[in-house]
Amino acid sequence: MKAAVVYSLEQGPVYADFAMPQAQSGQQIVQVSAAAISHVVKSRASGQHYSYDGTLPFIAGVDGTGVTRDGQRVWFAFPPSPWGSMAEFVPVAIDSCVALPDDLDDVTAAAMANPGMSAWAALVDRAGFRPGETVLINGATGSAGQLAVQIARHLGAKKIVATGRNMTVLNGLGADVAIALTADAAALEQQLAEQAAGRIDVVVDYLWGNVAQTLLTSLATHASGTEPIRYVQVGAQAGQDITLAGALLRASPIQLMGSGIGSLSFPRLVAATGAMLQAAAEGGFRIAHTTAPLSDVARAWPLDDSKHRTVFTVADNSL
Repeated sequence: MKAAVVYSLEQGPVYADFAMPQAQSGQQIVQVSAAAISHVVKSRASGQHYSYDGTLPFIAGVDGTGVTRDGQRVWFAFPPSPWGSMAEFVPVAIDSCVALPDDLDDVTAAAMANPGMSAWAALVDRAGFRPGETVLINGATGSAGQLAVQIARHLGAKKIVATGRNMTVLNGLGADVAIALTADAAALEQQLAEQAAGRIDVVVDYLWGNVAQTLLTSLATHASGTEPIRYVQVGAQAGQDITLAGALLRASPIQLMGSGIGSLSFPRLVAATGAMLQAAAEGGFRIAHTTAPLSDVARAWPLDDSKHRTVFTVADNSL
């Protein structure tokens, strides 16, 4: 079969032949329709993600959409190494497949599944979000952040604060408050302090780095009351490390946690994605994306960015 194969961690995947998979016990073969690039996919393809097991060569992609042998449209995830979702066929554990809603097409589902999973899991599974709470999305202008705003609204957030560097995008998200991270340090600290003093219940952070350090300091210094502020670290687009005085956490009700592969089990991540996809069909969630045939992977791979998710479509070959 044809697939997007990673032969070298220093280069992106190329369109090449790869062995046809055979289903093992508890698995099924899915004929792939669409699979998207995500931060996890790119990180694994370069050998930098903590879930990469060192196997070479391997097929890129951790999730996608497709059709089972009995004709059911599904979203699937976590194929075993060396298989990946960017191929004509993929072996997947039966319990790692979720039926797609009729009102959600394969490409849109593939585009939003990974970022939507991260947002839903962070809000629901990790933070235990409750309707009527205030949510701050740190880094809301990327695909995942934009979906997080939509999901928080769908789940009944009373107030949504969104931060980011692109004010045009921020102002179009429908958040209640938009904070530009391009403001000078004093202005940014003042805006964050005002929001912290007015009560923030949950933070979903896609940035980390210096931005998170400033935000955590503002929350610890200016938040009122003793109700927990559940701070969920999801991504690290602004930096992998921060410097934070331990006294700030001891003197504040901040609960700091992460959300991702490892902090949640695969079954919980699959369930979170299934719930998100159903909500997407009901709530009309949107995600900016572009499509390309899988055969064009070498050209399209380096052009991908976090604001327009790249979705590869696979030619229709019969099971």
